[in-house]
Amino acid sequence: MLRFFTAGESHGKGLIAFLEGIPAGLKIDFEFIKKEMKRRRSGYGRGKRSLSIEKDEIEIISGIRWGRTIGSPISIFIPNKDYENWKEILSPYEEYKNEELYLTKPRPGHADLAGALKFLREDLRDILERSSARETAARVVAGAICKLFLKEFNIEILSFTKEIGGIRAKAFKLPLEEIILKTESSPLRCLDPEAERKMKIAIDEAKKNGDTLGGIFTVCAYNVPPGLGSNSQWDLKIDGRIAQAMMSIPGVKGVEIGRGFDGARKKGSQVHDPIYWSKEKGFYRITNNAGGIEGGITNGEVIIVRCAMKPIPSLMKPLQSVDIKTKKSCSAMIVRSDVCVVPSAGVIGESMLAYVVADEFIKKFGGDSMKEIKVNYENYLKAIKAF
Repeated sequence: MLRFFTAGESHGKGLIAFLEGIPAGLKIDFEFIKKEMKRRRSGYGRGKRSLSIEKDEIEIISGIRWGRTIGSPISIFIPNKDYENWKEILSPYEEYKNEELYLTKPRPGHADLAGALKFLREDLRDILERSSARETAARVVAGAICKLFLKEFNIEILSFTKEIGGIRAKAFKLPLEEIILKTESSPLRCLDPEAERKMKIAIDEAKKNGDTLGGIFTVCAYNVPPGLGSNSQWDLKIDGRIAQAMMSIPGVKGVEIGRGFDGARKKGSQVHDPIYWSKEKGFYRITNNAGGIEGGITNGEVIIVRCAMKPIPSLMKPLQSVDIKTKKSCSAMIVRSDVCVVPSAGVIGESMLAYVVADEFIKKFGGDSMKEIKVNYENYLKAIKAF
């Protein structure tokens, strides 16, 4: 079983990622992890902190020795460069407490007010520091290691931007390598150059008006074997686990797998994927409306997940709110933020999908070492081929 947790606040000393269950013997590519962290920070519409302040350097605390995992829990520290400016405000010691610095004007759409009511906190900073999307840097570290694990079995995960601010990119049927090449060279991770041009104009306009934009990103997992997940219980279905993982990403308000909501508008004969068989391929399909999952189990096709992300709630021209201390009407507080993070959210989505797929993979082909799990996987592939 694979588990990961994160700790840390947005402007605190740093973030920590804990990852437990990775088999011993996995080779760790530190340059790959560094690249993944940079991908999360980048993108048209990101703010100053992501682009120029935080570098997201990592410090391995445990679980990796001489470039390989050793089977014990992996813990990684990501220092916040901006912490130098926040030492007293976020100090753990009571002598630094200053009620004049309390934040009391919650932002509509953020966790500010709901969190304050839940934990009965008078200072909204106690809520926003943890609910900030800065936490996702720790997820991407954990996700990068899960990706390295999956690469050992030829499983690749990628993402691209489908829509921003109502501007929708055209659909393209491209090979895996070309999708990766195009998205990594695009500031919005978009496959449609004309749509991307319009998206950038929309982002510029939103920034000028003190507003923000949301959109839709797609995450795909290639070469996933059939048989991950289960139909036997509601909480074992892999599509349910994927949906929960994606919905946990800050700002994501909707998830669909395969044709999703569009499939609900069509007849069964137009949606379900006919099954074929050949001696060379075994069982296969020529369409993938199911998005690689049927009955809570992977079917061998590409896993396709789309996520709808709302606009960021931190506005430079804030909405109506109520001061939690005085109870008087006010404008919500202004907090340094991005204008659009849909491309970066796609990278975070890759990490969450990598975690779920890696966890299900380890459950099915369990072993304490990479050698053992590879033997188990090869035996399973032989059994499928002989079926």
